[in-house]
Amino acid sequence: MNHRRTTVAAVTATLAVVLAGCGTLDEDPAATPAPTTEPSPSAEPSEPTPTPTPTTEPEPTETATAEQTVTAYYLVDTRTGLRLARETRDVAGDDPLVAAVEAMISGAEDPDYSTSWAPGTEVLSVTEEAGLFTVDLSEEARTANIGSEGAALMIQQLVWTVTDTADDDGAGVALTIEGEPAGELWGAVTWDGPVMREEAIDVRLLVQIDEPAEGATVTSPVTVTGEAAVFEANLPWSVLDDSGAEVQTGFTMTAEGQTFAPYSFDVELEPGTWTIVITEDDPSDGAAGEPMTDSRTVTVE
Repeated sequence: MNHRRTTVAAVTATLAVVLAGCGTLDEDPAATPAPTTEPSPSAEPSEPTPTPTPTTEPEPTETATAEQTVTAYYLVDTRTGLRLARETRDVAGDDPLVAAVEAMISGAEDPDYSTSWAPGTEVLSVTEEAGLFTVDLSEEARTANIGSEGAALMIQQLVWTVTDTADDDGAGVALTIEGEPAGELWGAVTWDGPVMREEAIDVRLLVQIDEPAEGATVTSPVTVTGEAAVFEANLPWSVLDDSGAEVQTGFTMTAEGQTFAPYSFDVELEPGTWTIVITEDDPSDGAAGEPMTDSRTVTVE
């Protein structure tokens, strides 16, 4: 009995030793994975540095000189003495009032019109305040060779030029020279305060062509427009060829008689150079003197 217990105990002990040396079946070294190392994050690809685009400085552009439509008045000799006739022109300049006075001083396109203002006169400024225009001219404005009648009309020439271009027929005009009141001028007149327009019937040429302009190139039929103050609104016209011979005659009517009123008429002309003439109707048959006229020489294409 004792011998069997010993044998069983010995076997059991031997088996325990064997199992202890072998370890567990689950602990196979070959099956255990080796620890892994997290990969280092790769650097983000850098954006390429842009190559700067060379800049080109813009070339300066020339500023076009502004053009203004202005009305300037001039002197013309008539049966009643000197009168004012007008031209409407497109001239360079930013200030239409300055441009108008400059056109008045420099002279007309129409060879029948004249000015007595000294050609070297500079327009220093034209300003307006509370219905009064002040024209400031250079010292040359004091020079003019003209009698008292012409001197008085020179004042009206400037007044009508400024107020017509400003479209303000009720405004006054003052003259300064180099910033000082004009005072005595031309040995004939004194201009020491605001001057208003005189009545048109007293100072203006009684028959006036506004369009076409002197020297214009036009197509036929030629449209002639303007103003006239004529007897019973009757306005005769004629056309002269380049030798001065009369080749056509006719008449038109103004909107009203014996006062300045508009008119318009058309005339058919062949290609060439022609002079269109308008004239006062003359019921006195010459007793009142030579009728006032106005003319424009044009080229018809």
